[in-house]
Amino acid sequence: EAAAVAAPSQPEVAAGSAASAVVLPERLQRREAERQQGVERQRQKKEAQVVKEEQSEFFLAAFAREREAVEALLAAGTLEEAAARLQALQKLLTGSVRFLAPYEVRQGQETVARLQGDLAARRQQLQPKKKFAFRALKKEAAPGSAPRPAEPAPPAPAAPGPGLAEGESGGPPLCGFSGAQDEELELGPAELLQRDVLLSELRGCRVRLRGNPNTLRVRDCRGCTVLCGPVSTSVLVDGCSDCLLALACQQLRTHRTRDCRVYVQVTSRAVIEACTEVSFAPYSWSYPGIEGDFESSGLDRNSNNWNLVDDFDWLATDKPSPNWSLIPEQERITCWD
Repeated sequence: EAAAVAAPSQPEVAAGSAASAVVLPERLQRREAERQQGVERQRQKKEAQVVKEEQSEFFLAAFAREREAVEALLAAGTLEEAAARLQALQKLLTGSVRFLAPYEVRQGQETVARLQGDLAARRQQLQPKKKFAFRALKKEAAPGSAPRPAEPAPPAPAAPGPGLAEGESGGPPLCGFSGAQDEELELGPAELLQRDVLLSELRGCRVRLRGNPNTLRVRDCRGCTVLCGPVSTSVLVDGCSDCLLALACQQLRTHRTRDCRVYVQVTSRAVIEACTEVSFAPYSWSYPGIEGDFESSGLDRNSNNWNLVDDFDWLATDKPSPNWSLIPEQERITCWD
């Protein structure tokens, strides 16, 4: 009788074995499904990597061909064609940013900036020299007559200070301002059209650039407001602090800059390096004639990556960079006058 109580009946043993047989395949099936999902994810990842590498290889080959073509045109002095090919090179880089590695983007941007500097230098080098002419000798003033006032010297172009920023040519810029303090400074469409502009070592100034420059460099400025119309190619902000900038361009690079607010329209991803407390908002400055300047610049008004920023000093992908932020909508400037 005791043995009968202790030992389970044959039907109970059979039922338990059947339940185990059901549970075991379910676990195996679950594990197999998870394994298959993992294999599929790895396959998709590998395929995506292969596509990315193929795109990168194609870009590098095309970029190298275009760069060599631009360099040859610059050497031959065919500057207008060189400028057009350089703009196409910039667009190729802008359209490829999404699948390039950060170091490839950086190398491409440095190459474009160098070629832009070379183009500006060649333009200045090939400018026609003034014709020689004899000047009449000054007549000595008659005794007792008042001396003639000296003619004012023409304003000198803004000269770069010590230490050129990345991508700048060694020669003087074609137009811009340098060394001013607490001034209202302005250039118009005729002065800016496809020119290379440098603003350097300004303190507490408000600068309005109403027109379409080719490039813009803002270097070593403090406490300034810079409002600029559409720039055909690149903008470089270097060594600035406590500035407010409104910029529209194909490419924006910001170096060694802190505590600045940037209202930007940019067709590629903006890049910051060695920067802190830089904040971004969409470009909102306007002036009469800006639509025509956008047309001449070639910028697409419907393409704006103002909130996509690559920080070359922040490599973590799972956490946002602490060096830049977005300006809250309620704090953005809507009236610039």
